[in-house]
Amino acid sequence: MNTTQRILHLAPRPTLRISEVERLIRVHRIVTPPISRRRLYEMCEEGVFEFAPREKSRSYYIYEDSFLAWVEGLSKRA
Repeated sequence: MNTTQRILHLAPRPTLRISEVERLIRVHRIVTPPISRRRLYEMCEEGVFEFAPREKSRSYYIYEDSFLAWVEGLSKRA
């Protein structure tokens, strides 16, 4: 495998902004009533969601596969 193929093989993990996660929860009625933004921040800090390394900003970028695994876990518990 040459160098270019190895570089292309490393696919970055897609991320979602915390506002997009809020919107998805609200629009698809994943949890009713919707989770507050503060609670989503707490869930990131507690390790419920994996998030991309943050710089000095307060915003979180949650890995999409982590969010989908959480949603799937909700449906398994019900």
